[in-house]
Amino acid sequence: MRRSDREITDLARIEEIIRGCDVLRLGLNDGGYPYVVPLNFGFEMLDGLPVFYFHCALEGKKLELIKNDPRAFFELDRAHRLVLSDDAARCTMEYESVMGRGLCAFIEDEAEKLRALRLLLGQYREGAGNMPLRSEAVAVTCAFKLESSQITAKARKVAP
Repeated sequence: MRRSDREITDLARIEEIIRGCDVLRLGLNDGGYPYVVPLNFGFEMLDGLPVFYFHCALEGKKLELIKNDPRAFFELDRAHRLVLSDDAARCTMEYESVMGRGLCAFIEDEAEKLRALRLLLGQYREGAGNMPLRSEAVAVTCAFKLESSQITAKARKVAP
């Protein structure tokens, strides 16, 4: 990382940043070009790395891309604030971000699929991870995961 002074290595802090995000941008390979799609997500930390869970329709472009190449890159960010200087030509941006890479895999096991969907709900609504899921909705939902193999995190905060 070029700016090591902004690097975050504390896993609890990284998890806090991820929990505070509401969108994960997933980058996939589309025939030599990147394909980036913003997604809702759930996650858990396993062995110091996040495993992200997603849901979508049973067909579509991202599913085809994952079938062709399960390698993926991800990025999450939050806490954006433009900081202006007295000099009108100078400004900076505060932020917190996490990014990394890993492999996507489809979730075929029904129990794992339900767990993944509950983790996703829990990311957006406290206590929703324990709510019952409608079986007719689950039946027409694809679930997949991204097991990260490498992550980096950084933040920029301007002193007051």
